Amino acid sequence: MGIGERVQRLLENPQRVVKVEVAIERENGDLATYTGFRVQHNNARGPFKGGLRFHPTVDEDHSTALAALMTWKAAIADVPYGGAKGGINCDPRELSQGELEKVTRRFVQEVHEVIGPQRDIPAPDVNTNAQIMAWIMNEYSRINGFAPAVVTGKPVELHGSPGRDEATGLGVTFCIENWLARQNEEIKDKTYAIQGFGNVGNFLAHHLDQRGGKVVAVSDVGTALVNPKGLDVEAVRRHVDETGVLEGYKAAGTSEIPRDDLLYVDCDVMVPAALGGVFTKDNAKDIKAKLIVEAANAPTTPEADEYFENNGVVVLPDVLANAGGIIVSYFEWVQNIQQFRWELEDIRSKLNRFMGKACDTVYDLSDRKDISKRTAAYVVAIGRVGKATVLSGI
Repeated sequence: MGIGERVQRLLENPQRVVKVEVAIERENGDLATYTGFRVQHNNARGPFKGGLRFHPTVDEDHSTALAALMTWKAAIADVPYGGAKGGINCDPRELSQGELEKVTRRFVQEVHEVIGPQRDIPAPDVNTNAQIMAWIMNEYSRINGFAPAVVTGKPVELHGSPGRDEATGLGVTFCIENWLARQNEEIKDKTYAIQGFGNVGNFLAHHLDQRGGKVVAVSDVGTALVNPKGLDVEAVRRHVDETGVLEGYKAAGTSEIPRDDLLYVDCDVMVPAALGGVFTKDNAKDIKAKLIVEAANAPTTPEADEYFENNGVVVLPDVLANAGGIIVSYFEWVQNIQQFRWELEDIRSKLNRFMGKACDTVYDLSDRKDISKRTAAYVVAIGRVGKATVLSGI
């Protein structure tokens, strides 16, 4: 990668770790105190960028690991960002809408000096959404002046970007499309199973279906649906829109199975799009798919990864496959700075171009060096960040 030992040491540790107290008065009069974090890993290639999650498990170590992952993801996608991550160790399910807004605004009051359009741009993550991003933008702007570019993932009606909601799922689609094209195949030639039917899995299923792909299985937190002849994807999506879950969907040829059994369905392409640690040394041998596309973060343990590598299973890694989110976040940021909105088709076209370039770079290096796609992705990322660090001066 052409980086020295000193630069390696710089890349191992975050540049800044911010830890703040977030205290609010709840609606019943009780005082609630939470801890907020913002870990900024590296900004050699541009402002820090990464999500904010609201979850009881948020802590410094987890945020630090995810901040580094964002640095590499931005570098692979070749967008001018560094990596950051953070959040608050609260459980939004226990808070009213008003209390959630209080927590969000209080957090911004504590960290506003270390975030900003040219410093650190947060985005949605676990248990955060466009509404929370709107509150962050509003509170930051109240303190510092109008600044829509301080966060991405905002509502379209409040300086958000068209296409942001579908970005990760569509990016995964482009990643699959690019890989299959190298094998002289198309999406319509394959069958797909998608573990997780949240935002990413839902849009991925839609775009695969639109291209003629046969989605034979999908799952959510409660159950899995299987149809060897292919699910009616749009009917499943309508059912989820109406009920919030896959359970209860009925159609000829479609059956419900335990959610975890989806991993062992007979298919060509398996897409984990939910939690990490899905593929382990215990179940790797039972996976029938010969192509795994990591729409989720860290779904494959090192032991499973080694098994797949040794047994001819191709894995398209998370830092590449799910980079569509950070790419369209970049587009939103650019639109906010320009104060000029792009059309949806422009955004989709640009996303396709960015994903295609990233995929070509990783796949070409993998072929040239005879290394896994994951190793190739990290070689590209660390090399780019290391070079930027050296050129900037230590």
